[in-house]
Amino acid sequence: MAVEITQFLLAAQSADAKIRTEAEANLSQFREQNLPGLFLSLAVELSTDGKPTESRRLAGIVLKNSLDAKETVRKQQLAQQWLLIDSCCKSQIKNLLLSCLGSSVREASHTAAQVIAKIASIEVPQKQWPELIGSLLVNMTQQGRPASVKQATLETLGYVCEEISHQDLVQDEVNSVLTAVVQGMNVEEESVEVRLAATRALYNALDFAQTNFDNEMERNYIMKVICEAATAKEGQLRQAAFECLVSIASTYYELLEPYMQTLFQLTAKAVKEDEESVALQAIEFWSSICDEEIELQDYEVPESGDSSAQHSHFIEKALEVLVPMLLETLLKQDEEQDQDDEIWNLAMAGGTCLGLVARTVGDVVVPLVMPFVEANIMKPDWRSREAAIYAFGSILEGPSIEKLSPMVHAGLKHLLDAMKDQNEHIRDTTAWTLSRIFELLHTPASGFSVISPANLQQIVEVLLESIKDVPHVAEKICGAIYFLSQGYEDAGPSSSLLTPFITQIISSLISTADRTDNSGSKLRTTAYETLNEVVRCSNLSETSQIINHLCPIIMDKLAQTFELQILSSDDREKQGDLQASLCGVLQVIIQKLSNTDETKSIILQVADQIMMLFLKVFACRSSTVHEEAMLAIGALAYATGSDFLKYMPEFYKYLEMGLQNFEEYQVCSISVGVVGDICRALDNKILPYCDGIMTLLLKDLSSSELNRAVKPPIFSCFGDIALAIGEHFEKYLQYALPMMQSAAQVCAQLDNSDDEMLEYGNQLRRSIFEAYSGILQGFKSTKANLMLPHAPHLLQFIELVAKDQPRDESVTKAAVAVLGDLADALGSSAKTIFKDPAFFAQLLGECLQSDDEQLKETATWTQGMIGRAFSVCG
Repeated sequence: MAVEITQFLLAAQSADAKIRTEAEANLSQFREQNLPGLFLSLAVELSTDGKPTESRRLAGIVLKNSLDAKETVRKQQLAQQWLLIDSCCKSQIKNLLLSCLGSSVREASHTAAQVIAKIASIEVPQKQWPELIGSLLVNMTQQGRPASVKQATLETLGYVCEEISHQDLVQDEVNSVLTAVVQGMNVEEESVEVRLAATRALYNALDFAQTNFDNEMERNYIMKVICEAATAKEGQLRQAAFECLVSIASTYYELLEPYMQTLFQLTAKAVKEDEESVALQAIEFWSSICDEEIELQDYEVPESGDSSAQHSHFIEKALEVLVPMLLETLLKQDEEQDQDDEIWNLAMAGGTCLGLVARTVGDVVVPLVMPFVEANIMKPDWRSREAAIYAFGSILEGPSIEKLSPMVHAGLKHLLDAMKDQNEHIRDTTAWTLSRIFELLHTPASGFSVISPANLQQIVEVLLESIKDVPHVAEKICGAIYFLSQGYEDAGPSSSLLTPFITQIISSLISTADRTDNSGSKLRTTAYETLNEVVRCSNLSETSQIINHLCPIIMDKLAQTFELQILSSDDREKQGDLQASLCGVLQVIIQKLSNTDETKSIILQVADQIMMLFLKVFACRSSTVHEEAMLAIGALAYATGSDFLKYMPEFYKYLEMGLQNFEEYQVCSISVGVVGDICRALDNKILPYCDGIMTLLLKDLSSSELNRAVKPPIFSCFGDIALAIGEHFEKYLQYALPMMQSAAQVCAQLDNSDDEMLEYGNQLRRSIFEAYSGILQGFKSTKANLMLPHAPHLLQFIELVAKDQPRDESVTKAAVAVLGDLADALGSSAKTIFKDPAFFAQLLGECLQSDDEQLKETATWTQGMIGRAFSVCG
């Protein structure tokens, strides 16, 4: 039964904190004592036209938030709560919400539309609201329904389509929804609000329309209606229509051929003449076409040019007119665009699309762009000069090195000179362009670089002078130094070229990180990230002393962070960010110096002081800092080996906290990784801590609150622990193996059509194999027979994975390795379980044909182990 709650809702918005708190407590009590009653009362409030707008608005918000949440677990709990409510009460609530779509108060009908969609997201997949679509369509088909009702109904249909999957509706329902939506978009519809709501609803319904788009007559009609909306008088309606076209470009690319002439005319007119919000969507249409064609090219079979999907080469066909149109947009810059990363304007959209065009068509874009660059690069007007440099920078990815090399060699000196230009915009875009040149055209390891011993000194001098520029320019210069250094990684003798400048570069980056004029910019973080790359990619034999001198400087800076005055949460956040950056630098220094025995001694001398600093960092409650500090400790464990044991009593409590950090799951995941690092460092000396660690890992796996991304690393960690403690892992076997077996079953049920789930499934498969490998190797000497009862399950899992097509190479490698470990560990007992050699013979045969040397090597070893097991038996 509904209760009068108007006064509670109004009081909950009172300026008086006491009244507000009391009202919130009353609503909370109502929720706990009678949830269905609260929902019904909120629905009555929202749908009653005589009630105050403020109370109706809050009623709708509370109802919506009671049905949905961002966190998956909470979302499921709320859905379950709703499903448990009495069906009679639910029907009342739903009828009230549907009636609210007819409210004369726009805010109420808009909120009702959202709440209906949230209920639909729970009920429609469960087949519990079959009449919903029919009820909504009545509002569209009955004569005399006011425009406001149609608008609210179309809005609801759009939200419902956004919330549910296309599998949740039968085709008849989809047809009816699309018919209503397309009618609402029609030029004959007098109400602009209805046309706009219909166009937005179509955007959400496009995923449902595959069958309708496959039908030429229906497709022609839908495209006609969208194109008409794209030329409507109202800007909002034109924008919504172009948003539909952007979605169609990616969803129905292969069906667009008959419409491309019209679509080019529409987009060209919008880009040249329309307001910015519409023009941006028109450019986005061409960016979407590029994305589709780049993807098609990636999947083409090079020998035959075959591809399972149709490649229509729309960009190539439109090139002669598309490129000049995009170049024109580059001249439409905003005065403030460089200072604000959030700004997205016509020039930026045009440059981004031009970059995608270059990636799509390669060399042929160069002669179309270079005349624009040459015509504008020397003009007195800053906009022309900046546009020329932006165009030049935009086409550096896609065309071949042979095509780009002459123009980049010719233009490099001009770009270095442009870093002294009086105009800030030009310096900013030039710094970005230099960064792209160094990223894409500086790979000495492959034998090609635009940087030579002759021009390197000038390049470094210009970069180190320009890093003192305003923060947003300095940030992009950091990017240029980052890629300059990265190019020399593993570059043989060429890597020595940068060595003479390393001290100076490091000094400039530290000064840049210390700048006080960088508030609101990412300059400090970027400077430290660049410093990391400079250290990581340097020639260790030539720079070890430089890195040795850098270490105490960074340690001092980290020590100083504990003295900072913290007066606000903002101060606390800045302290945390700085500590995270400094821990990151120390991690890279530790990793770099650990690479050789001679340089590792440098770390061992200061390990105690470094560890002390890391432990102090854990006193600061910031997840970012904890991530970086944990990663750095993992590096220190690797460097110090068994000496790390002395840090365990103090560090273990922080490791426990990390392993229990469900909310900041990245911290939990990294903590799991650090357990692996410590296992490799300490071997069986980690034994005293294993009970505690295994208890927490098993608890993590059982938790529904912990993000699923942490679960694969936990299985890998089982393998690390088993490898470290050998036969002592026996006591954990009864808990770990059921978890591994149940995860293996989950792998078989995952939806591989979803890229994200496919990636997760691969991680899970790989980690289960790694766990088995570690356990088998750990038991090999003394307790291998403990795994005999579990071998059939493992073989079954390998066989299941072997049938996966396509199969991720890293999963294949892990599967083949564990097969070898099984044969190696079980030895003479193996014959009983390797009864059917067909599947693994086929898997190994496939691997022995692979181009991947490592995979071939693993398969050869596994074949040898199986052969040996059989010969021992025989």
